[in-house]
Amino acid sequence: MMDEATTPGPTTLAQAQPTQAPAAPAATPAPAPSATPATSDEPIGNVATLSGIATVIRNKDSIALKLKDDIFLNDTVQTAADSALGVTFNDGTTFHLSANARITIDNYVYEDGAKDNAGIFDIAKGTVAFVAAAVAKTGDMKITTPTSTLGIRGTTGLIEVPEGGAAAGGRNNVNIKLYPDPDGHVGRIEVNDRMGQRLGALTQGASGFTIRPPSAPGGRVSAVPLTISSQQVARDQGFVRQVHAAQNVGRQIVTEQRTLRRANPNAAPNRNNPPRQPTPQPQTPQRPNTLPGQKGQPQQGLPSRQGQQRGQPPQAVPPNRQGSQQPGQPQRPGQTPQRGEKPGAASPTAVPPRPGEPPRPEHPRTGEKPGTPSEPNLHEPALRQGAPNLPRPGLQRPPRPARPAATPQKRPPPKGKRQERPQ
Repeated sequence: MMDEATTPGPTTLAQAQPTQAPAAPAATPAPAPSATPATSDEPIGNVATLSGIATVIRNKDSIALKLKDDIFLNDTVQTAADSALGVTFNDGTTFHLSANARITIDNYVYEDGAKDNAGIFDIAKGTVAFVAAAVAKTGDMKITTPTSTLGIRGTTGLIEVPEGGAAAGGRNNVNIKLYPDPDGHVGRIEVNDRMGQRLGALTQGASGFTIRPPSAPGGRVSAVPLTISSQQVARDQGFVRQVHAAQNVGRQIVTEQRTLRRANPNAAPNRNNPPRQPTPQPQTPQRPNTLPGQKGQPQQGLPSRQGQQRGQPPQAVPPNRQGSQQPGQPQRPGQTPQRGEKPGAASPTAVPPRPGEPPRPEHPRTGEKPGTPSEPNLHEPALRQGAPNLPRPGLQRPPRPARPAATPQKRPPPKGKRQERPQ
């Protein structure tokens, strides 16, 4: 819980007093940085430590985070219950998020050796410890809360934003605390309201402010000195140690990832999105038109014949059936007329039309007229010279006549024996 008091008590530690003058001039805004801000496609940090479940909201998508994942501008990182997350940025600035915390990176500009670096980090809820680095020392680093704007001047701090911290008249106020760096150095935190009005500054270790929202609509936000008990100091020191440890690990990870990007400048940045695998399309197997015993060699010029079984050799065409012609069909070019048949003569089986009866149309294939009795054609020519003459479906040869039963013959009597004649 967050304790607050307006008067120092026995457990009160060093704390800075806020400016009480209501007409104090607003802090002079820092000049706009001239460095080129980072784009959304350029990583600005990496996940240094992770315990439990943490996610990043990027382009309206929620993505689970893991160690060494890249962090980009405009990302919103958040932790679930019983979880913790450490994020280190390219300049070494590190944030440690406890359970149910959320931060959004609104702006980040950093270049090695530059003097106009800048960064804006918005803490929406939860307990967050931070340690500033090059951006705060060489430029302008700010942290925003629902009720205040903090100017960080190179230091370690802790911010507690409860649910509903911006509600008017509420008692869940935002607490801001200042702690020493690992080397014992104590920095400075300037506290302003959201409009830039100066509220106070923290310059002593283990000191803090509680930010009270206006009691009525249209009122002003106030910063009240915070009394920090020894139990709270011990708990806060645990968060501070975690953020310092995350910074040591995070610096190594950031350097490693930056070296990999420089070694592979054409590689796409790791946006923590798994690549989508193309859906395999089912392929219909094709049956090759091959003869038995031939693998992968298509049969050219010979279509498949109905009724032919696989593995059955093609039947040979008798010589006397090659070049034959069906009755009633015109002679094909290059075909020799049969014996006793004149070229162009009509088939003798054609039936002349009756007197007064219109001519009947001939069949387009057989040349027969409707109503003309047809006999099974056993002399149908083959499709091509040398092509197998296979039986057509429905064409059957007439059955052979059954042979008469053999009459038993009497055997002659054996020699040497006389056959007795009947008396």
